[in-house]
This record gives sequence, structure tokens and C-alpha cells, in this order.
Amino acid sequence: MSESHVRSSNELKLPESIDDLARLADGLVLITGPTGMGKTTTLNYIVNLINETRRTKIITIEDPVEFEHANNKSIIIQQELLGDVKSYQSALRHVLRQDPDVIVVGEMRDLETMETALVAAETGHMVIATLHTPDSIQTVQRIYSVFPAEQQNSITVQLANSLQAIIAQKLLPRAAGNGLALATEVCIATPAVRNHVRERQVHLIYSEMQTGKKFKMQTMDQSLFELYQRGEITYDVALSNARDPNHIRRQVEKGQ
Repeated sequence: MSESHVRSSNELKLPESIDDLARLADGLVLITGPTGMGKTTTLNYIVNLINETRRTKIITIEDPVEFEHANNKSIIIQQELLGDVKSYQSALRHVLRQDPDVIVVGEMRDLETMETALVAAETGHMVIATLHTPDSIQTVQRIYSVFPAEQQNSITVQLANSLQAIIAQKLLPRAAGNGLALATEVCIATPAVRNHVRERQVHLIYSEMQTGKKFKMQTMDQSLFELYQRGEITYDVALSNARDPNHIRRQVEKGQ
């Protein structure tokens, strides 16, 4: 059963950088995280915002369609895997012939889908997709690793040129016991980040996020610490989900 109500940024507690992504004309936006971490909700929030603010043609390929979007300023064509289309890869090739401005790929599962999505993002389309990777660094590594050695150089260049942002999400139990709190890592593809992708120095992307507040970037650990500070999650939940628990410990000690 699909829904038609998309909650607001405030209700979803999304970082403000998400709204900036809805204004992009082209490139690749990836929303990542394990199953059940709200990736589809964030993806549909961006689609809804584009629909409310821009005259575009949006085509989605989803498995299944979870939110039904009515045409607003944009024209939206939603396609469901197995119902309307056979596979992500064949649907994506077909979609490119329909001259869309925005292409939404429910999940980048295989080499062919990734390859077509990268080509689309590089040739003037905005592509929004999800991946089951836990963070930005592992997302870039996953895309590299899917391709055979002889293709990796060209894929690396394509990814560096087309990447706009990676949003990694985790839903965590609230301290008060009522529902879940959203922690987000935000990696914006600044020239420095693109260069690290191109040079395959993905480990250096982390320090760009740590120091990239002016670009609205944040690491998962920074997000966890903020949630803990606001009393939304417990200290134990912050520590157990941190990449570097000592970072959280040091921040807490500093604040005491």
C-alpha cells in the first residue's frame, strides 16, 4: 500500500543541506544506509520538494512504489519493478529515451544499473538513488569494487565528475523510548572530495567531512554527538553507533 503524504523536513528532522540538493540540475545524489533506515522516505522528500518548486520531468523506478506523487509543478511518472518494468537496468535505459530531467532509482543493485546511472548523471540529468552502504567512504568503495579492473579508471573519473552528495542515515532509539531519531552523515562533493574520489584516496574524504561545516557537511559521529547533546539519544547509543567512540567521549568530557 503506497502513501501520498510526504512529511516535512522538520517532521523528518533532515539536515538543511537536503533542501539544497533539490535545487541541483544534474549529477548524482546517493542516499545510503542499511535496510529500514528511512532512505526511501528521504528520497521521496527530495522528489516532493522538486515537484513543489521546479518545472521538471521526473521519472522514478522503484521496488515497490511507497509514495504516490501527484503532479504539481513537475510531471512525475512512477514505475514499479516487475509491475511496470522488468529490471532496474532495462528500465533505466528506456527512461533515458524519454528525456527526463530527474531520474530516481530506488536502488543501485548491480554493475549495469550503476553504469547507466553514472552516464545519465554525467550527461545533464539529476539522478537520485539509494545504496545499502553504511557511510560515504564505503559507498564510493562499493561503486569502485563492482566494476572489473579494466573499467575502474573510467568509472572513477565518471563518479568524480558526476557525484553531488552522499547522505548516509541511521535510525536510532530515542532516549525517551518514543520512536526513533535520525542520525545523518552528509558528504558534499566539493572540489577536494571529487579529487579524493578521482585519486581513489577515499579515506581522505572523512577529514573533508570533519572540517566541512561551511559546506553543510557532517560526519555520523558529529551527528550522533549533537543528538546526544539534545537529549534525543543516550550516551550508550551514541557510543555504540560511532565510527570513533573516543571522539564522542572527548566531546562529552570537553563539555563537562
